[in-house]
Amino acid sequence: MSVQTRRERERAERERLIVTAARELAETEGWDAVTTRRLAEEIEYSQPVLYSHFKGKDAIMAAVAVDGFADIAASMRAARTSATGPHQALADVGAAYADFATRRPALYDAMFTHAVDLPFATTEAPLALQEAFGQLREAMRPLAGDDDLEALTETFWGGLHGLVTLMRSGRLRPEGREGRLTLLLDRFSHRPAGDGPPNVVR
Repeated sequence: MSVQTRRERERAERERLIVTAARELAETEGWDAVTTRRLAEEIEYSQPVLYSHFKGKDAIMAAVAVDGFADIAASMRAARTSATGPHQALADVGAAYADFATRRPALYDAMFTHAVDLPFATTEAPLALQEAFGQLREAMRPLAGDDDLEALTETFWGGLHGLVTLMRSGRLRPEGREGRLTLLLDRFSHRPAGDGPPNVVR
């Protein structure tokens, strides 16, 4: 292994360590606890070393967000590809999305709530972002009919995000969670009457 290759690998390992530490700290104590000083203590590197990888907290949060999009894309892909039909696939993808937001609140905030320096809705977006949207789009594709697939997927995503955000912030009745998700999925999947309720809660 050349010296240059070793240095690149070590740099990538340090960056992974920083991002992982930021994710874990945010999930346990919230994003206010994630500072460059605290991260430097957690990973036992100096702040100058940390700044040699990231310009500051905002850049670290953006890296964490990209990680989150890769994770949610994997969850939705597993849900979609294991479903028995298109209606169930959309229901399972919606359930996977809602479950991710519930289990990973700080990560979800980095992805969708906090301002991060990432391009969205463009070919310049990181591949993880494109893959996450792509899983929603592929779940919607068999059910789109004559509707514009991109617009329909964006609207479905907006509905999911809105419900998740309102539920997480306590703006909606907690006992109505399953019914609201079912209603959203019914409307977007154009499910035939009597097709049975989608499995939106695990």
